[in-house]
Amino acid sequence: MALAGLTRESRRMAAAVISPRPIIPIRYSLASYEESAFSGVRSISTQVECEEYSKDYKAMKMVAASKLRAVQNKAENSRGLWQPFTALLHEIPSVNVKKNVVVAISSDKGLCGGINSTVVKISRGLHKINSGPEKDSKYVILGEKAKAQLVRDSKADIELSITELQKIPLNFTQVAVLADDILKNVEYDALRVVFNKFHSVVSFIPTTSTVLSPEIVEREAEAGGKLGELDSYEIEGAESKSEVLQNLTEFQFSCVLFNAVLENACSEQGARMSAMDSSSRNAGDMLDRLTLTYNRTRQASITTELIEIISGASALEG
Repeated sequence: MALAGLTRESRRMAAAVISPRPIIPIRYSLASYEESAFSGVRSISTQVECEEYSKDYKAMKMVAASKLRAVQNKAENSRGLWQPFTALLHEIPSVNVKKNVVVAISSDKGLCGGINSTVVKISRGLHKINSGPEKDSKYVILGEKAKAQLVRDSKADIELSITELQKIPLNFTQVAVLADDILKNVEYDALRVVFNKFHSVVSFIPTTSTVLSPEIVEREAEAGGKLGELDSYEIEGAESKSEVLQNLTEFQFSCVLFNAVLENACSEQGARMSAMDSSSRNAGDMLDRLTLTYNRTRQASITTELIEIISGASALEG
């Protein structure tokens, strides 16, 4: 009997020793550790991506600043070209004509804020105002971004579309050839050039310049008003008045277009600088928040592991 009781007692003790209950916290601990480790790696990879984005934004900001410095002087110097024409032929945006052509100038690339949307909005407004039963309004688009928006609802009204203007630095000769192509391919009484005038890195003024055809200039001069003083000028040489007005209006459009392209290019680079600066700051703030979240999660995981290890050790001792 004593031997049988001893055998039962030894079996009970052996069962207690090999009981799997103390191992359960250790298994749970390993699974939790693997899960937390995977979560930590995922958080680290996200942080690294945010840091890389921040570096890209800073690089794009520096590139935009370099391009802005290169084109800003040209834009400021080009303002002296069209100002004499404004003094001579005046700016008459409210002139009533039948054939209107809206020349919308935008950028080919994005990431430059809302300057392109502003140009498109104003162009649509001018197109709507100058459209009617006895009026005809068309588009000439310079830039991919304005084309992508206007082609959705006004594809039939687009007479000419030109893109990739900023791939090489533009000079007056190139823009004059471009202006000559536009005048040859469209019929107009008034050209309304819509662009963003550069004021500062964070300030751009949506601007519309109106260039009238020689026939409309002569009509307005005969009717008096702002253009009435044109008759007081004497014409030297064999050219007639209509020929002089033809040359003046063509040269005026070339000067206005040259200034508008440069002003819009300055506005594009300034807006891109501001957008990349904001994006870089946002990426930095996101990186800080992710780092804080990762550290808190990691500390909570370590604390949980310690509690489970201590609980397992206490269970073994008990």
